[in-house]
Order: sequence, then structure tokens, then C-alpha cells
Amino acid sequence: EKFKEIGEAYEVLSDQQKRDAYDRYGHRAFAPGSGMGGAGGFHDPFEVFREVFSSGGGAGAGIFGDIFEGAFGGGSGGRRGSRSNQGSDLRYDLEIDFMDAVRGCEKEITIRRPVSCSSCSGTGAAAGSKVVTCTTCRGQGQVAVSRGFFSIAQTCPKCGGSGQSIQTPCKSCRGDGRIEENARIKLKIPAGVDTGSRLRSAGQGEAGSRGGPAGDLYVVLSVQSHPVFDREENDLTCDIPVSFSQLALGSEISIPSLDGEMKLKIPAGTSSDKIFRIRGQGVPSVSGRGRGDLHIRIQVEVPKHLSAPQKEALEQFAKLCDEHTHPEGHSFIEKAKKLFKV
Repeated sequence: EKFKEIGEAYEVLSDQQKRDAYDRYGHRAFAPGSGMGGAGGFHDPFEVFREVFSSGGGAGAGIFGDIFEGAFGGGSGGRRGSRSNQGSDLRYDLEIDFMDAVRGCEKEITIRRPVSCSSCSGTGAAAGSKVVTCTTCRGQGQVAVSRGFFSIAQTCPKCGGSGQSIQTPCKSCRGDGRIEENARIKLKIPAGVDTGSRLRSAGQGEAGSRGGPAGDLYVVLSVQSHPVFDREENDLTCDIPVSFSQLALGSEISIPSLDGEMKLKIPAGTSSDKIFRIRGQGVPSVSGRGRGDLHIRIQVEVPKHLSAPQKEALEQFAKLCDEHTHPEGHSFIEKAKKLFKV
């Protein structure tokens, strides 16, 4: 049944009269009563080729469907004409400082890329030389190559797909319409970008050959780490060392933030590793909608290199401690005794 459909589809595409009718009216040209002999259920010829040759997935799926569309003019409407000479997209990897990423900044980069030739204004033709229609493909940019049962379209080897031929090529660009130059580009990096963020600069890629549109430039960012802040999405975490007495008695400490120094009150009896969340003091969203949070993790700093008076003071303090000053420690010891029946 599929081979029958393929045969019917090929008959439509290879018959100029039927092909013209399909280009003008689509599948309706072959509906019953149209006069084109379509008594049965008509199948779109391009859909037949796509379905047969693109089924099954895999790396090659869709390739043959594209070939057939290129060979016969491509899809409904049968659009024809020279192929686009748009320039290729470019990628530039840029490393930026942590604070530049969270606050936003402007950078200037230098890239080497093909640009439109100033000598010929991108046409590829020398002064006074004419650009004429390619005699090999007759301006289509493609030539038909027979492959057994089918005729496959390939890029014209003479004009490279432009559909045009230059009588006398420009000496500066040798007929390509482009020359390589260093270009300085200014980038506006929004606040909140992170490693892996990609910025698109439209039209800043390679210039198209022979006056074609330029491609785009994609700048991929890599953000340096920060000595104080750890970042997870738009939230920041900062570890603050404090003394045992500050946790036990309570205190007010200074903490860093993206907006400068802030004050944080630590209640008496705060445990080590306690995390305080300060809303709206994290990284701004790239979309401009709000900010993340700042998480302050309190960590007790065990004193080292104690003097004799300091050691004596701590020893006196230890003698005064009981289950009321260390309830969690006392509770754990009692549980352990029951477990091991000590």
C-alpha cells in the first residue's frame, strides 16, 4: 500500500501539469470532481515521503524527507528560488567576576569574524563587473541529480547555492563578499546571570556571503566563585564564625550582603549551624522579578592557644555546668545509659 502511495506521489511531482495544480491548490486539486483524476483518497506527496523515509527515528530520521522537499520545491506552495546565504552563528566564551554577574555590568569583547567586504559592498564582484544569473542552475541555487528512481536536489557547484555568477570577482575578498576582521562588540550583561547563561547578540555573527544576512553571536558565560558567598540559583549562603560566648549570651554581629554591611541579632542560647534567612537579600532574578534570599549559617569557633587564665576560667565554668546548662547533652547521656543499661 505504501509503495502504491509513493508511486502516486511521484506521479504528481514528476508531471508538470499535476505539479502546477498541486503548487496552486494543494491537495484540493485532486479531490473528487476537480477534474484531475483524484477519485480516491489523495495523499500529500511530501507527507508520503516524510512518513515513509522518516519513520523509525534514529540519527537519519527526517533526512530523506528533507531531500525530497528540496528536490521537488519543498512542501505546500512549492516555493522555489535561490538558497539563503546567511552567515553562521558564532560562540564566544566569557568569564566574569561574581559581583559583575549578580549586579550586572557592561563588557567589551574582541572577536575575529568574516565581515562584509567594503571594496565590493559584499557583492563579491569587482567594480564595473556584473552579477548575472548562474547558467548551471538558472538562478535556483540547486541542481537536480538523478539517483535511480528519484531526482535529488543538490547545491549548485558553480555558484555555491546563491543562484548568481560573478564575471570578475573582487580582488579583496576573491568573490566571497566577505573578509576577516577583528570586531569590538559591547555587551550589556543583566544582573542575575550565572554560569551557563547564554546571551544572544543578533546580527553579530559571521556576515553572509554575497550580501546575505549575518548570523548571530552567542556569548556563553562562566562566573567566578566568591570567597564569602556560595550561590544556589538566586539564593546566597554565607558561613559566619562566632565565639561560644556570643552564642550562649546572645549578641549582635555584622554580616556581609550584596548591598553592603548588615546587622544580625543572635538570640541567647543559639546553637551552632543555626541558619538565619534574610528574605530578598539574594541574587536578583534575570527577568527582573524579585530577588532570592540570603542564608546566614552560624558556626561556633572553638578557641585555640588559650592562656593560663583563660584555661582556668573555662575549667571553673565547666564545674558550674549541669543538666540545666546542657539539657541536650544530658538527655543524650540518659538515653545512651538506657540503651546499654549502664
